[in-house]
Amino acid sequence: MDPFLLLLIGLATVLGGILWLRLHPFLALFIAALLIAGITPKEQMIEALTSKYVNEKIKKDKIPAKAISSLDPIYHENARAKAKAYASKSPINRITTEFGVTCGKIGIIIALACLIGRCLLASGAADRIVRSALSVVGEKGAPAAFLASGFTLGIPVFFDSLFLLAIPMAKAMWLKLRKNYLLLLVALIAGGTMTHSLVPPTPGPLYVAGVLDINIGTMILAGLTVGLFTASAGYLYGVWLNKRMDIPFRESPESIEKLEALSAKDTSKLPSLLASITPIALPVLLIAGGTLISQTAAPENLKQLMAVFGDKNIALAIAAGLALWTLSTRTKDAKKLGVQMQDALQEAGLIILICCAGGAFGGILLQTGIGPHLQSKIGSNVDAIWLLPLAFILTTVIRAAQGSATVAMITAVGIFGSMFTSMDASSQTYHPVYLALAIGCGSKPLPWMNDSGFWVISKMSGMTEKETLQTFTACLSVMGLVGIVITIIGAKLFPLV
Repeated sequence: MDPFLLLLIGLATVLGGILWLRLHPFLALFIAALLIAGITPKEQMIEALTSKYVNEKIKKDKIPAKAISSLDPIYHENARAKAKAYASKSPINRITTEFGVTCGKIGIIIALACLIGRCLLASGAADRIVRSALSVVGEKGAPAAFLASGFTLGIPVFFDSLFLLAIPMAKAMWLKLRKNYLLLLVALIAGGTMTHSLVPPTPGPLYVAGVLDINIGTMILAGLTVGLFTASAGYLYGVWLNKRMDIPFRESPESIEKLEALSAKDTSKLPSLLASITPIALPVLLIAGGTLISQTAAPENLKQLMAVFGDKNIALAIAAGLALWTLSTRTKDAKKLGVQMQDALQEAGLIILICCAGGAFGGILLQTGIGPHLQSKIGSNVDAIWLLPLAFILTTVIRAAQGSATVAMITAVGIFGSMFTSMDASSQTYHPVYLALAIGCGSKPLPWMNDSGFWVISKMSGMTEKETLQTFTACLSVMGLVGIVITIIGAKLFPLV
């Protein structure tokens, strides 16, 4: 059966389940995986998996491109035997295998990241970070402060929660400035949205990095780099739009009184800045530091030490412990502390289910042979750089169709991840992190009324639907486009292979 037809059936099942049947994304992805697994011919699956296992062996043994054609036949024989053994499993067994592999890669990290985010919000640490940024730059630099604090908090905190936290402070700042309300909103949006799709441990980039077998430290460093460009572009768009459009401050007198009380809140009752920022900065430094040190001539004992503390699970566990300790010092009631932890882990459970169902769907798509099939259609002389804008466009289409950036990333990497990993080593002219960045940037453009974030921003900021399209939708679209351009340039100039 044609792999393209199987791909279309899978996409139609996912999007149809979410849009028309109103299924939870977990159910839509699981049903699509089960359907494709059931109708993919066994011999087709064996051929696809054989190609996958051979390519994995080539990469592991670092075989030069010139020597690939003369590989020992035993490579193919062993790969085919392994593929036959896997293909003999029932469809549901193959799905549960892929589900478990995905959970092993990202399950613990997502749970810990959700715990950190909840603790930062509940303890007042996130509030402290925003206030500290405002105190450094002053009232005139308030938009830049919201941009920077949003960019920082967007790493562990989901954007919807981040916006709900920060929008009252943005409104309180407007009461002092009496101008630039639009710019304050766009700065917060520009800062908080891109790290959500580019920098682990948020689920989208974490999942994509796992599928493409990208070192988490590499993903963090690359995501932060591209994120700085995109957030800056979003901010500049806000500056441009602020000169051409005015959004009135639509609040009742009672609400204004509450906002004034918020701005007068005693900062001394919040955690210290060091205690607030450490759960965010420490895991980033440990994971990225471990990645960088492993590439240097540092002493072996230092490399071993950083290999332990730079492990993504260990680094996030340490950060979660610190975040919990900060929350416990602010919440003396053990019962309330337990409720916060329970809520965080319930949220994590839903995200893990979606991501692992996406992992199963992506693994099953890979078994259709979509990667080798596409490569055979375009030939071996085509530059693999074309995969980046194609991944960006399809991710954008999926995002616009069903609303969730995370689901769009999960679905897109299931398609393009199999294409990239199925290419022979000589065709992979750039590091897979660039494909991950292209997918992350593609999850940003065209958010509209089917996106929960659209309504959170519209209702909490007091903007009309038209104003939200002009600010939120347009800003994210600009950032996504800038991001894919930077990603393509990076893949060309710094391929990292």
